[in-house]
Amino acid sequence: MRRPFRRAAITALTLSTLLITAPQATATATGAESQTQAQPQSQPQTSTSGHGPKLYTPDPNPDALRQIAALARAGQFRDAAKVTAMIATPQAVWFGDQSPAEVEKVTRDVVRDADRRDALPVFALYNVPGRDCSNYSAGGAATTAEYQAWIDAVARGIGSRDAMVVLEPDSLALLPADCGQDDAQGTKTAARYAEVNYAVDELEQLRGTRVYLDTGHPGWHSVNSIVPRLIKGGVEQAAGFYTNASNYFTDDANSWYGKLISSCIAYVEKSSGNAADCPNQSTPRAEAQSWIDAHVRVPASRMPHFVTDSSRNGQGTWTPPAGKYTDAQDWCNPPNRGLGARPTLRTGDPLQDARLWIKTPGESDGLCLRGTEGPEDPERGTVDPKAGDWFPQQALELVRYAKPPLLPAK
Repeated sequence: MRRPFRRAAITALTLSTLLITAPQATATATGAESQTQAQPQSQPQTSTSGHGPKLYTPDPNPDALRQIAALARAGQFRDAAKVTAMIATPQAVWFGDQSPAEVEKVTRDVVRDADRRDALPVFALYNVPGRDCSNYSAGGAATTAEYQAWIDAVARGIGSRDAMVVLEPDSLALLPADCGQDDAQGTKTAARYAEVNYAVDELEQLRGTRVYLDTGHPGWHSVNSIVPRLIKGGVEQAAGFYTNASNYFTDDANSWYGKLISSCIAYVEKSSGNAADCPNQSTPRAEAQSWIDAHVRVPASRMPHFVTDSSRNGQGTWTPPAGKYTDAQDWCNPPNRGLGARPTLRTGDPLQDARLWIKTPGESDGLCLRGTEGPEDPERGTVDPKAGDWFPQQALELVRYAKPPLLPAK
């Protein structure tokens, strides 16, 4: 859990650092934030919960502020302004591992702060038992009962205020049965579905909360594979689902994957169809669209909606050097990726509720070894920070390769 920084102190530290070292950088950073909100594809819209046009910007990772100060002291004013603009962009607030009392308090603090700012907070809840199949982000509640108590605390913290919830990344795309952690009876996988359903039921009943379920990303599960998992996870009781959390697939790939999944769920749930008959993301688009036109006659208002993560997809996915690694881990701190399109509640797609920054850009994916003994990441020649820690090298790559750019051209 991050050490709490008060927003006023953060603003004062960031701006005073830039003012002292480079007066023009402050104006550039402020202009960058304005441009971030003014991108043509990122115009805000009023949320479906009746909230105003803004998404919530949480307090940044304290190490991001330290990086900004160090860049400014070194005379790298433009990079300092870019990182400042990045942390001033709306992004999700991640909770996991806190006690019920702690998570109730911090959740309540965030929704109150967001309400004062007429902004809509996005929570990424990450505490399900067996989280990440005990990999880089291992952890989570010890039992189903502990998890339910934790979800109850989150619900009390949100109360009647508005919020979007990105529920448990990897919880459905990476079931216990997928990584050899289950028994022959499938006990842990059954528990996972029960835990996700419980969270949906508890959070969706709140007045202003919308819950979205995990699908992984377009390069992972086929539509035929993920739709039955979503249905078992209770997607029909949720607002919908999300895709590309913490990954790098393009907006086009994510939106098309979302449309295919939503259409398939509607076909199964409204027309008693079979998910195996639905087109996948590998199906030629014209053929898939013809299938949707012929088989899905449900208006968008009655179909599951989706949100996507564009936090690090500005340059798309990384293609590892051919034959260089036994396990390239193309998802793990890939080099030279860029920030993607800025978050928005106006997507132009009746099925897509938002484009978000779910992953906190600048935070590491973990200790990437790419099939080697390590400890260095062989692609970078450094030891990567552990998952969730600030990664200055990656932060600079993200702001330098951002698409669209964070700042106007020189």
